[in-house]
Amino acid sequence: MKVLLKKARIIAPASPFHGRQKDISIKDGIIDGIGDDLLQLDQQLVEIPNLHVSSGWVDVFADFGEPGNEQHETIETGINAAMAGGFTDVFLIPNNKPATSTRSQVDYLRRRAGNNAVTLHPIASVSKDLLGTELAEMYDMAEAGAVAFSDGLNPVQNSGLMLKALQYVLPIQANIIQVPIDTNLSKHGLLNEGIMSTRLGMPGKPGLAEELALHRDLKLLEYTGSRLHVTGISTAQSLSQVMNAKQAGLRITCSVTPYHCSLDDDILEKYDTRYKVDPPIRSVPNRDAIKQAVKNGMIDCFASHHLPRNWDEKTCEFEYASYGMEGLETAFGVYNNLGASLDTVITMLTSNPRLIFNLPNSHIEVGEKACLTLFDPQKTWIADEKHIRSASKNNGFLGMEMKGKVLGTINNSKFVQQEI
Repeated sequence: MKVLLKKARIIAPASPFHGRQKDISIKDGIIDGIGDDLLQLDQQLVEIPNLHVSSGWVDVFADFGEPGNEQHETIETGINAAMAGGFTDVFLIPNNKPATSTRSQVDYLRRRAGNNAVTLHPIASVSKDLLGTELAEMYDMAEAGAVAFSDGLNPVQNSGLMLKALQYVLPIQANIIQVPIDTNLSKHGLLNEGIMSTRLGMPGKPGLAEELALHRDLKLLEYTGSRLHVTGISTAQSLSQVMNAKQAGLRITCSVTPYHCSLDDDILEKYDTRYKVDPPIRSVPNRDAIKQAVKNGMIDCFASHHLPRNWDEKTCEFEYASYGMEGLETAFGVYNNLGASLDTVITMLTSNPRLIFNLPNSHIEVGEKACLTLFDPQKTWIADEKHIRSASKNNGFLGMEMKGKVLGTINNSKFVQQEI
């Protein structure tokens, strides 16, 4: 692979090249030149107006279905969706059949991913078979390459198990990833508890179910001194708890989804099942609080919560529809339209998740591996089903205007260019 990126504006806040427009030469997957007016030497030339380049983007919570749920997504279609969204690294939740609950399952996913343009990082389960009753063999799975531990869509409810998990990962410096939900308080709900749920005549999921679960986990974190990453936080009170915990010195980090920081529950007025997600899309004040936290740099990173669902799981009565939204391809177009600075958005997509989860950092410097995302932060476009590379099409942003277009990715000696 030989590629020459012409007049690319580098967005890498920690780099001496940050904000500067440079040519970048790449040979055999390694950056071998950064400068002005580099000569094209039998290289594929990439010369696009307003070309920007950053380190490769990381998504920390996605479902690629395989094994066991290939009707939703496969490794191949998930990788295609990730490339279209500009992601070079994706964390895969353990909610497969069988679950990512043993060393052999971690090995399988790493082998199945192969040496693709997207590097896949299995998240191993906290409990055996995601049953929430007994710890899985976490050390073995860490040795096999698990990037973190979580029960994913089945957040740990047992306080004793959560305590043991936090203690167990402490010496190996790994993270527990938790979606804070008290399922006993929310199990009968279908959407956010509030004015909209009352108007639609459907049971709601109270913010209290999230806030109580988060409070418990933060107390356990304080007791153990371990590391916890909470994802999918959706209420202003949850944000306040996380910020207070950070100020108290706890090793807590957090991520938010595209829909929690951009949508509010008014969008459910027409019973559109694409917006049936868990945690649910909340009220305007909660949405605005999360958006402001992103703008202020209080959120550590983004998480797509890419949960593809097939047609018949969403095309049915709201009560019976599956939870989840597909969203890798439109994620940047949402993140980049929140009012945060481009530096903040790119930091949340690149260096922050790599630091939190102990991934090798990706530097835009001569001699470094080329792990890059190419994009135009100003280009606007309307999300359409033709942009969706996932096997499922349950994307709630179809028909909406996006700001920021992915132009391509370079990773593992592979250059994939997207249609402009």
